[in-house]
Amino acid sequence: MKIQTDFLIIGGGVSGLSLAIKLSQLAPDNSILLLTKEELKECNTYYAQGGVACVWDKEDSFEKHIQDTLRAGDGLCNEKVVRQIITEIPERIKELIEWGVEFTKNEEGKYELGREGGHSERRILHVDDLTGKYIEEALIDRVKACENITIEENWCAINLFARNMKCYGVYVLDQNTEEIHDIAAGKTILATGGCGKIYLYTSNPDVASGDGIAMAYRAGATISNMEFFQFHPTCLYHPYAKSFLITEAMRGEGAILKDLKGRKFMEKYHPMKELAPRDIVSRAIDSELKRSGDDYVLLDISSQRSPQFIKEHFPGVYEQCLEFNIDITIEPVPVVPAAHYCCGGVSVKIDGTTKVKNLYVIGESACTGLHGANRLASNSLVEGLVCGHNCAKRLASFSDALKIKRFKPWEPGNAIPSTEAVVLTQNWDEIRRFMQNYVGIVRTDKRLQRAKQRINLILDEINRYYWDFQIEKNLIELRNLATVAKIIIVSAISRKESRGIHYNVDFPEKAKVARSTHIEKPW
Repeated sequence: MKIQTDFLIIGGGVSGLSLAIKLSQLAPDNSILLLTKEELKECNTYYAQGGVACVWDKEDSFEKHIQDTLRAGDGLCNEKVVRQIITEIPERIKELIEWGVEFTKNEEGKYELGREGGHSERRILHVDDLTGKYIEEALIDRVKACENITIEENWCAINLFARNMKCYGVYVLDQNTEEIHDIAAGKTILATGGCGKIYLYTSNPDVASGDGIAMAYRAGATISNMEFFQFHPTCLYHPYAKSFLITEAMRGEGAILKDLKGRKFMEKYHPMKELAPRDIVSRAIDSELKRSGDDYVLLDISSQRSPQFIKEHFPGVYEQCLEFNIDITIEPVPVVPAAHYCCGGVSVKIDGTTKVKNLYVIGESACTGLHGANRLASNSLVEGLVCGHNCAKRLASFSDALKIKRFKPWEPGNAIPSTEAVVLTQNWDEIRRFMQNYVGIVRTDKRLQRAKQRINLILDEINRYYWDFQIEKNLIELRNLATVAKIIIVSAISRKESRGIHYNVDFPEKAKVARSTHIEKPW
């Protein structure tokens, strides 16, 4: 089927939804098509627990938040971008409140501000420990009320149609009918989120397979700083738990990390102990596990807070852990570091502009310069809000002069149904395991070179299957997963230093000059 739209948004998280809402208001006479690979709420935003970082209290200041962000970014933040985004956050938060997000208040009726690792002040607005869920639901309600927005769920983008650094639209697999649609668009915006499924342990849902980054790369966009993949220190360790994060806010309220013998260990690694930046806490846990041979460590809030406090402040974690017979009011939680957030991405301006004409990228798929070498906790959802707002203003300026051009329809060739699904499963599992072991929290040159050899072989296998067999969602995701894995590996090999969340045993010191990495086709 051939489809045309003025604005095409791919992705249904905070970035894509807030952009769609704003664009609908600023360009009411234009058509907006919003696509999601699965149902709208299945995205990283929905599973975000902690909250949104915002200067709200009079004792706090923009400068404090800016300096905390720069400090976490370890020399690679774009200070101009940091200042612009952080100073715009309060207005975007006020809009969320207008749209129905009811942030948690204290007994005095004031917003309860949490504190997380790397922050010098309490500035985390939250809705209990389910902030992302409530933000996502409020945005979904709002976007469904916009008359010029069409939503299509379970439509999986295959690839952009781009020629000579210009994007004309996208090929999409309709998973309901198994039909491939050619969607021509005046402007295409990728808001597809991160790529945590590259790793064996991750807090991300299954949809986070790096689709936007991979498609933008194949279209000719520049990809930057992909070696900086943030691991969240505390993901629930349980054989039946899948990707469940134990919010950092628990450590902000006094939770202590211990080894399996009940001994505290964070004072050995950083003066801020449990409230040190995420990279330091993750490496500390990784070091303890390598030293002890244990599979996990313990996070204990039961000895620091009353059961009532725990149930009131962390109802989501409490209920989820109870499902696995863990009562956090009386016992510690087994935790392990897990891939959480991609600090790199497609090189963009704050309005999502890329080097590929008519192609925009916002959210976790983008690299604006806000996060540098390590994202400060709770700075991600607010980046999506601010960049979605700025992208909407940019796109609205083209609303009267959009040109939509048809392009070559999808040609599947002699594709036949695959009877070798085991090959896809094997490659998916192998990528996630060697990425976890060779390109994880602690890296070495030898491990990175091994990973590079393996990913080259797998990419060759995928490319042959991709064109010889029937296109399906699993194959599309695997292709994107492998492409982004290769970009991360190449980026990590090129950084001959340890900085932020990239730690290489062979290069433990920082280089004198902080430089970003940039990957473009060909490798």
